[in-house]
Amino acid sequence: MRTLLPCHTPATVTTAARRRHVIHCAGKRSDSFSINSSSSDWQSSCAILSSKVNSQEQSESLSSNSNGSSSYHVSAVNGHNNGAGVSDLNLVPFNNNQSIQSKKPLSISDLSPAPMHGSNLRVAYQGVPGAYSEAAAGKAYPNCQAIPCDQFEVAFQAVELWIADRAVLPVENSLGGSIHRNYDLLLRHRLHIVGEVQLPVHHCLMALPGVRKEFLTRVISHPQGLAQCEHTLTKLGLNVAREAVDDTAGAAEFIAANNIRDTAAIASARAAEIYGLEILEDGIQDDASNVTRFVMLAREPIIPRTDRPFKTSIVFAHEKGTCVLFKVLSAFAFRNISLTKIESRPNHNVPIRLVDEANVGTAKHFEYMFYIDFEASMAESRAQNALSEVQEFTSFLRVLGSYPMDMTSWSPSSSSSSSSTFSL
Repeated sequence: MRTLLPCHTPATVTTAARRRHVIHCAGKRSDSFSINSSSSDWQSSCAILSSKVNSQEQSESLSSNSNGSSSYHVSAVNGHNNGAGVSDLNLVPFNNNQSIQSKKPLSISDLSPAPMHGSNLRVAYQGVPGAYSEAAAGKAYPNCQAIPCDQFEVAFQAVELWIADRAVLPVENSLGGSIHRNYDLLLRHRLHIVGEVQLPVHHCLMALPGVRKEFLTRVISHPQGLAQCEHTLTKLGLNVAREAVDDTAGAAEFIAANNIRDTAAIASARAAEIYGLEILEDGIQDDASNVTRFVMLAREPIIPRTDRPFKTSIVFAHEKGTCVLFKVLSAFAFRNISLTKIESRPNHNVPIRLVDEANVGTAKHFEYMFYIDFEASMAESRAQNALSEVQEFTSFLRVLGSYPMDMTSWSPSSSSSSSSTFSL
């Protein structure tokens, strides 16, 4: 039996990990972060990481030499079998030899001191202060330093370049469904899911102080925010133009910065407080049970455990298309493993597949990548056995993360500034 584990990224960074970094954030601003000198805590962390990588390499080498085939297959979770390489799967190419020769090794002087467990973590999120993603970061890591980024991909890069310790990104909403961009980015980048939080969405209609609803000509917000309040806006008699912007808090910031008095924004109550807007209507989401699920990303995976409920996220593909999906699902069903999500995304590099020539070859089908979340820890033998069986059917399989489930209490009346905590 082969044991599959989340893939480990070697402790090297690109030459972009310089002593100073700039993150371009929403609102076309930039924040500079100075990377400080070393510390004894960070030295210890690097030593532990180095010994872990070395022991893993020695273990793989001994296993391979003893029986002719390695019992730990990194390719099983990073793309494997039948020639399904990095270039075919739209992944970030990675070459160990090239990294050693042409890229600067990670050194103590390049990094800031490692934060203590759950204390003062630097957490990247997409948006500006007051965004729901910032609230999710605060719920996941109550004492964190939130770092705003203007794009989802910038948040990924902030963690990869050691500017941030974590990234918190939305992956699905109970009304709007999946955030497809982030599913694509999970595949393109080498970060690991280390946790999740579910955040109630509480929308407010806000404008500059003194502005009355009947004088509004426009409402702006993120497309999801507009869609989630569509019926309520109609009931309020606001037959005004509705325009989409990059994020909810950014809409509030835009109105305040430009002193626009005929426009209202849909955002959180915290955004109204930050940008000095007045709340015209509170709780205008069409569904009181509206909730968004966020995942936390890190450079290194956490160690799976069995003392609390865990969830594991994987992505896989097969060159024969969707015919293998039933076999994959059966591998989990036979072991009584519950699936909480199945998401399919087109394979960008191989979007179309022709049918067999025996069938004339005229019909075309989309090629898909399949994302699955299931309720089990990779520390459990049933999860390891299920993925070993799945590996036999797929041309590519990658574990995105095995992490604790968000078990905090939730109620529709909870606001986005929930005091519930969930730290790793």
